[in-house]
Order: sequence, then structure tokens, then C-alpha cells
Amino acid sequence: MKPFSDFMHEWLYGEDGYYKNFKAIGKEGDFFTAVSTSAFFGASIANYLLKQIKAQNIPKNVALVEIGAHQGYLMGDMIRWLYSNDESLLKSMRFIIIERQDAVIEAQKSYFAKNFGNAITIEYFKSLKELKLDWAFFVSNEIFDAFACDLYKDGKIAYIDENFQIVWKDASSKDIAFATKHFLKTGEIARGYEEFAIEVANSSKHFEFLSFDYGEKYVRNDFSIRVYSKHNTWPLFDEELNLKEHFKKSDITYDVNFAHVIESFENAGVKLKNYTTQARALVDFGIIDILGEYQKIAPSYAHYLEQANKVKTLIAPNVMGDRFKLVHFVR
Repeated sequence: MKPFSDFMHEWLYGEDGYYKNFKAIGKEGDFFTAVSTSAFFGASIANYLLKQIKAQNIPKNVALVEIGAHQGYLMGDMIRWLYSNDESLLKSMRFIIIERQDAVIEAQKSYFAKNFGNAITIEYFKSLKELKLDWAFFVSNEIFDAFACDLYKDGKIAYIDENFQIVWKDASSKDIAFATKHFLKTGEIARGYEEFAIEVANSSKHFEFLSFDYGEKYVRNDFSIRVYSKHNTWPLFDEELNLKEHFKKSDITYDVNFAHVIESFENAGVKLKNYTTQARALVDFGIIDILGEYQKIAPSYAHYLEQANKVKTLIAPNVMGDRFKLVHFVR
């Protein structure tokens, strides 16, 4: 019998775990992300970075660091936008990916070689602990929901037995104190946010950190944890869900408690710059203007409409726009 967080970590990152090898995202995968939806997502973030560089708020030799880059598409989309606006940045900047899985790194290298040849150099690190940077611009997408979590309910914590059944045991005083502080009666307690925030803070003297994920700045007092497979979703406590059958073969995730994320970074000495919806963030970053510029060069109006519909998916309140949030830290 083991705590649910240990079970989830083994599910995602253990031997033959779900994230141990490269997994397709999008139509052929188990789920969609903002990155797989539209290249305008990465272009918008790069547009914000470009404005900060032009305003001399961020130096031209900043290191662009992506944490959990998966296919490499987000980094690639950002590089394309930076190059199209100021090609000198490809020489002045460093491009870094933090990735633990060797198979994923190889897939990324193949993608960058195919799309950029020798025009750029991507540096790879297995851990943030390996970084010692003066200035960094960190970006990640859907990383906080991939941290293992424990399940809390009325002073008890979930364990998984050898038959893949959930058993409830008394929670520790530390978890009860956390639940009391966050007004949590039922839901997930993420493990590792505090350590991650410290690693980010220790990796760079100055930085901005942007991350998009789904969740809220409060607890729902209900379980959001669920299993994804081929664009189908099962709540963890669904009677029809067979945990043993999905173990390591499907994705498992939950809604992020952004109050916990913000608290972890602020305790690490990092300042919150912004917390807002994905829709508001992307509009502020210039996604509508970028789409307008694309209309001028699109091969046809049909191509433009296709891209416009993808952007709509990113910012529409009833799709990704309000469901996903931006959390933005600076130091």
C-alpha cells in the first residue's frame, strides 16, 4: 500500500511510466494543448518577450528556457517569431530546454534539426539545479498539473492497495494544517511545488517565469483528478474506470490550485507579476494583432479563417480562454 502521490508519480514517471517515453499530443494523442492547437500561442508569448527586450527590461542575451517542452513546438514557434522580427536575437540569446526523459530529448532534437538545421543551438539540461544564469525567461505549458498529488478528504489521505483500490487513512498534521489554511475539505494536494519554486529561484539571478495551466486560485472542495485516453475522460472515482488497465498507459491529471503555486513562489522570494485568464494574457501579448498581420500574408482567406478559428479556441471563454490561466512571476 502506498500514498496516492507515490502511485501517481510511478504512473507518470516510473519505469515505463506514461511520460517516460515520447507521447503524441493533439489529434493523434490523448489530449490537446494550447501549443498543439495553434502556433500563435508561442508567437504571442515571444511577442511579449520581444517587447520587453526592446524596452530594455530584459537584455538581448537572455536565456529562453522551456521546462517540459514535449515535442519542442512551443520553443520552435517562439524562435520563429523572434527571428521574423529581429534575427540578431538568434545569435545573442541562449535557447535551453529542461527535460529528464532521453526519448523525449531525442524527439525534440529531431524536430529542431528538421525545422532549423544548424541555424540555432538548443542546450539541454536534466534539471533546473544545473542552471546558473544571470537572466532567464522561463516558459512552460501545463507543467503544474503534471506534479504528483495526494487526495485529501475530511482529514484523511488516500492510499492505493495492491488491488488498485483506494483506502483512506488519517492525514498528517502538516497536511491538515495545509488544508485548513487553504480551506480545503475535499480535493488534491500537489507535491513538489515548493521545491520546484526554490529551484527556479536558485537557477537565475534575474528572470521572468510564465506558465499556463488549467485550474483556479481557490479550491473547489471536490476532486478534479481524472484520467485521459484518446480524448476520453474519466473522473478517478468513476465506477467504470479500471485503474489497473489505465496505469502507465493513459494520462492522469487534476486542476491546479494556483494559490498553492503562488504561495510556493512567493515563499521562495519571487514576486507575482500577474495571474489572469489565458484569453486576457494572450490578447495583452498581442495575439489579435499577430492574427491581423497574418491575414495580410495568408495564402488565401480560407487559410486565414483556419488560423482565426484556432486562435478562437485559445481565447474563447467557453473553450480554453477562461479555463486556462497564466501565472507570471518576476525577479
